[in-house]
Amino acid sequence: MQNTSRTTAAVIILGALFFIFGFVTWLNGTLIPYLRLACGLTDLQASLVTFAFYISYFVMALPMSWVLGRTGFKNGMTVGLLGMAAGALLFVPAAYARSYPLFLLGLFIIGSGLTLLQTASNPYITIVGPLESAARRISIMGICNKVAGILAPMILGALVLADADVFTAGLEGLSDADRAAQLDRLALRVVGPYSVMALVLAGLAIMVRWSPLPEVEAEGENDGGGSWVGALKHPSTLLGGSCVVPLCGC
Repeated sequence: MQNTSRTTAAVIILGALFFIFGFVTWLNGTLIPYLRLACGLTDLQASLVTFAFYISYFVMALPMSWVLGRTGFKNGMTVGLLGMAAGALLFVPAAYARSYPLFLLGLFIIGSGLTLLQTASNPYITIVGPLESAARRISIMGICNKVAGILAPMILGALVLADADVFTAGLEGLSDADRAAQLDRLALRVVGPYSVMALVLAGLAIMVRWSPLPEVEAEGENDGGGSWVGALKHPSTLLGGSCVVPLCGC
């Protein structure tokens, strides 16, 4: 009975994390038109919104594997969540300054934390319960991820872009000062949602830190198989890495 309770608690925690994966990732689709309007972005600049998020997977994957080697998988998940919370909090000064570079930096930090979190959490799916039910747990994680992907643009869109057409029309004919004031107010719409997100991520970090999740021991640490140098010896790794950059620009 105790093992069943621990397994259930672990699955709930992992489900929450996979929900976060989907939620944070699918917010980018709403941020593109929002930042295009609030910061007056060109098409190229708007494309960098998603690029800043996804390029973090490519840039930070190897450094995050080093972090996991130092912290362990469970503590690594905590660090990843706290990193994502820091990136979300960066949206607050970015909104007040209406600073496009700060928004991009916040997205990059969120993506970096998510890189660490996903790398650390994926192995837990199979080890938190019986092996014969691992496929069922994987399916549950997928459902949590997809549900978040549906809800994220709906929620953020309702909060920051509900009256986008009316707002855009209202900018016509305004003086430069009045237009800037209106755009400043629009930029502040993300302060509340991303502040709440930061609090939720920090709360999840505390929950994971004291959760019943077991520690995962990485294999191959002593023989060099788990190092980034060893990984780069495999042609498939280099080929996969070379495909990340064009995919990030989609």
